[in-house]
Amino acid sequence: MSFRISRRLAVPLTTVAVASLALTACGGGTTKSSTAGEATAAPSSTGSASADPNAPLKEGLKIAYLPKQLNNPYTDVEVGGGKVAVGELKGEYKLVGPNDASASSQVSYINTLIQQQQDVIVVAANDPNAVCPSLNQARKAGIKVVSFDSDASKSCRDAFINQATTQGIGESLVKMASELAGGAGEIAVLSATPNATNQNSWIKVMKDELAKPANAKLKLVKIAYGNDDDQKSFTEAQGLLQSYPNLKVIVSPTTVGIAAASRYVSASSYKGKVAITGLGLPNQMRQYVKDGTVKKFALWNPADIGYLAAYAGAALKSGQITGAEGEKFKAGKLGDYTVGADGEIVLGPPTEFTAANIDQFNF
Repeated sequence: MSFRISRRLAVPLTTVAVASLALTACGGGTTKSSTAGEATAAPSSTGSASADPNAPLKEGLKIAYLPKQLNNPYTDVEVGGGKVAVGELKGEYKLVGPNDASASSQVSYINTLIQQQQDVIVVAANDPNAVCPSLNQARKAGIKVVSFDSDASKSCRDAFINQATTQGIGESLVKMASELAGGAGEIAVLSATPNATNQNSWIKVMKDELAKPANAKLKLVKIAYGNDDDQKSFTEAQGLLQSYPNLKVIVSPTTVGIAAASRYVSASSYKGKVAITGLGLPNQMRQYVKDGTVKKFALWNPADIGYLAAYAGAALKSGQITGAEGEKFKAGKLGDYTVGADGEIVLGPPTEFTAANIDQFNF
């Protein structure tokens, strides 16, 4: 699979271990979770059409973004990249979404987008299967469906934009935790929602990595859920530290969770004793890196995920690709991409942020 990374992320990786991008998608870059694909498949909106890589990109496409929830700093960056791409494509950008990340909260929005006759729906699924009946109705109506960040079942979307491979992200999270714990001790995970495809996929890889002899001295004591809500994540972080006095590291693979946990630890007696790591936005995490609360964390460029999703949707609607493995298309400033197995398109590997490089990034 070919890919290019935005120049903002093209820096040497430090200690992030990224698996081969030929593997299946990551959640968030979602991997396909064990539940993804269980929903009953509907006829693809592409039918038996074949791809024409030389077809011109259509102008005036109506491209709607439906993230997990609105008013989330990470989501704001993602859809901001999408808005830029839709502008380049001379299309009509629309943003809708719930204020909570519950499993069924996106369904009514999908139904409305169908009625509005959108050309492309770009969705980050709160639950891989709950959105499927509505997404398949959209596809039957000729709307192309691109999932991004958190995958829907492959039976109800045409392509999936994955941040990086699930395997690579899960390995990176364990590697950072091990380094921060000195190779031994108790660690905990502060996740988003219990049904989040990407979170569950990364956590599964983490468990597999922790079961290996090399990580035998690390013990995962708890997986807590902050529901991608700042205050609940803050409270859950507090609860973890009070319940596990020997805890060495909290790993939060969600930007809301890692920021909330860092805020709590930075103003507590745990600062300097318990490490925080995971996936976070540089701008949101900068103060905690500068004050010594956080030594290292990782992420990709969220804006590029939203940007790539728009170009993939336009390529689908224009007939350049159908979502079949091996098809190629150009994604504006990001360059050339190849569709992988099950319609997965991988953005690229994450970058690790530390005090040495965090000021090089602004997102």
